[in-house]
Amino acid sequence: MGLTLDAKKAIVEEVNSIAAVAPSAIAAEYIGLTVTEMTELRNAAREAGVYLKVVRNTLARRALENTQFECMRDNLVGPLLLVFSNDEPGSAAKVVRNFAKSNKKLEIKLVSLDGNLLEPSEITKLASLPSLDEAHVMLLGLLSSPLTKFVCTISEPPSKFARVLGSKCDKQ
Repeated sequence: MGLTLDAKKAIVEEVNSIAAVAPSAIAAEYIGLTVTEMTELRNAAREAGVYLKVVRNTLARRALENTQFECMRDNLVGPLLLVFSNDEPGSAAKVVRNFAKSNKKLEIKLVSLDGNLLEPSEITKLASLPSLDEAHVMLLGLLSSPLTKFVCTISEPPSKFARVLGSKCDKQ
């Protein structure tokens, strides 16, 4: 039994609202995956805070209209699942890449980041992007490193002088 017009509109609205705020999207072909494998993929996506949905291509094309992922519309061919990152651009790529490593049947077809269509092979670059927390830690480390070196440089001459005096006292 087919979907009613209202159900189709609801799917289009749901996917459109997610695509409007997502930083990245991936379309992957899932031919040959068992129900258990799809359930594993859905669970991994849910744990990572990633939106995953199997949508008819005609509905997906309509849902991606007027979003930054409009570049994907013409290439939606075959049975595809759409995966959108919610907060961090690399989260969807990490989920799909990790699942595709163990399940060769999941084939990445389209990768889009901020409205730019990337090659499917570039998913590893997208997946290796640091998370927001990791980026904050890296930035803090980068900012505190020169300060630490400066404090060590300033405190070194008095420390050196004290060591020299200590060695003189020990000799006498």
